[in-house]
Amino acid sequence: MEFYTSYCEQRPVRLSEKTRRFAYDSLHHKYGTDTMQTPYVKLDHIENFDELTPLEQYDAAIYEIATKAPVRLCQDELISGAATLGLAISHLVPAVRNQDISTAMPSVSHLTVDFETVLKKGVNGIKQDVESALQKASGERERAFLNSARHCIDCFEIWHRRYLEALKDKAGYEQNYANLQRVPFQPASGFYEAVQSIWFTFAFIRLCGNWPGIGRIDYILGDYLKKDLAQGRLTYEQAREILAHFFIKGCEWVRGGDYGSGDAQHYQNIVLAGVDTDGKEIANEVTYLVLDILEELGISDFPTTVRLNSDSPQQLLNRTAEVIRHGGGVVAVYNEDLILDYLTKYGYSPDEARRFANDGCWEVQVPGKTYFTYIPFDALQVLQTDALKQYENVDFSSFEDLYAAFCQALRTKIENIYEMIVQNLERKTDGWDWKPAVPCTVVSLFEQGCIQKGRSYLEGGPVYTVASPHIGGVADVANSLYAIQKLVYEEEKLSFSELMQILKNNWDDCEPLRRYVQTHYVYYGNDNDEVDRLAARILDDFADCCCGSCGKRAFASEISAE
Repeated sequence: MEFYTSYCEQRPVRLSEKTRRFAYDSLHHKYGTDTMQTPYVKLDHIENFDELTPLEQYDAAIYEIATKAPVRLCQDELISGAATLGLAISHLVPAVRNQDISTAMPSVSHLTVDFETVLKKGVNGIKQDVESALQKASGERERAFLNSARHCIDCFEIWHRRYLEALKDKAGYEQNYANLQRVPFQPASGFYEAVQSIWFTFAFIRLCGNWPGIGRIDYILGDYLKKDLAQGRLTYEQAREILAHFFIKGCEWVRGGDYGSGDAQHYQNIVLAGVDTDGKEIANEVTYLVLDILEELGISDFPTTVRLNSDSPQQLLNRTAEVIRHGGGVVAVYNEDLILDYLTKYGYSPDEARRFANDGCWEVQVPGKTYFTYIPFDALQVLQTDALKQYENVDFSSFEDLYAAFCQALRTKIENIYEMIVQNLERKTDGWDWKPAVPCTVVSLFEQGCIQKGRSYLEGGPVYTVASPHIGGVADVANSLYAIQKLVYEEEKLSFSELMQILKNNWDDCEPLRRYVQTHYVYYGNDNDEVDRLAARILDDFADCCCGSCGKRAFASEISAE
């Protein structure tokens, strides 16, 4: 078996032949194909379904998923649990009526859930929190959500029992059965249980249609492995085999073609290394095990980013580079110093900023505490429609005046996005509140703040609310402004208003000038420092627009507090 690499040398071999075979089969869609055989569970038999509230319909769907989803035991697997309903791959709760996929509820992604609490308290500890919150809850909306939370934990227990029943007395799975008995409902006692606990929780969340990120896996698993190694409960090689199965199981949705694993296709991102809340580097044995596994198997279904800073260990720098050289986009890096600087500028305390991971894509967030949404927009459209067209008959005296006009248009765009986000809120006599949203109780169980507030992930439950404008077309904007700067203000071939008229006429009768602009200048991405600096300036000014908002953090804090 060979695992593809773009590097001149083959990938190293460290894992057992059984584990490598399991990885090879998974990457070549053996289990993804199996998942597609059962796309969803049916809700047709539930009486008076249409008369139920959306939250009651959601609870009914989660029960059917927990009781009816196929249980899968993979040959030679070391950890158990699988998201076996194919419609979950489409980012939907995989439960439908009348075989109509449009009846499936939408699910949640772009978040990283709180696996650390699962390991330390167990799901039973979360259940106790739900019961305590129910005793204090007075509002009907809060009680409905908390009852749903209790129901979803009960469903999780049902799914867990089904796996224990399937594993019990089954030859070859004795170790899996023993390891799954306590977790994830009780705190993990060692590394093997901790890996199983994270996986089983993760598998249930995405079985219900959601796409969560994993977060700082080396931070939350490191102490378990360190203790087990010191006590002789595991060897380093045994730990590598166990953790490799976590990554292999994560390929269970690879489902066709001979392409293997897909970068970021289900948003299950992982972050490695970086500092802890006290500013100390956390790179540990798990960090290097993950890099070993990725280097050997080339699995990119868990897009992995290493947090590097000015004091990162040389060993970490070397191992990260060694893995990256195999290609495939499997491992990326974050400039930790830069990110921490900006997170504190945005108002996070230093210790909270140091917790950062990312969501199911690449946007940074505090894991297990953050509601995140993003609003993409095209900056080139802002330049063309909101800046250049508005001033087509104006002759700016300098490029800086033109750039200032673009920045004002950009600032207005950010303010409009903010006003759009506010539409999710409503003013009440006692303050602001979140409007009801689609149910998402399963992910809400694993986000701090939701149970305490009695509000779901989509209704203001998490500690932090982040609405992120996503700027697109920066390279096009930089190139456009650069061409105008050179043509109008430095070479003075024509005035700004004359150029605008030419553009309005789509270069009619100006083909030589068009070709000159197209071929004479060196644009972004071609090692031209001048245009690269302009692109960086645009991003800096965009960040300033968001940070000062114009971005009304005081208002956001008021909502969070309420």
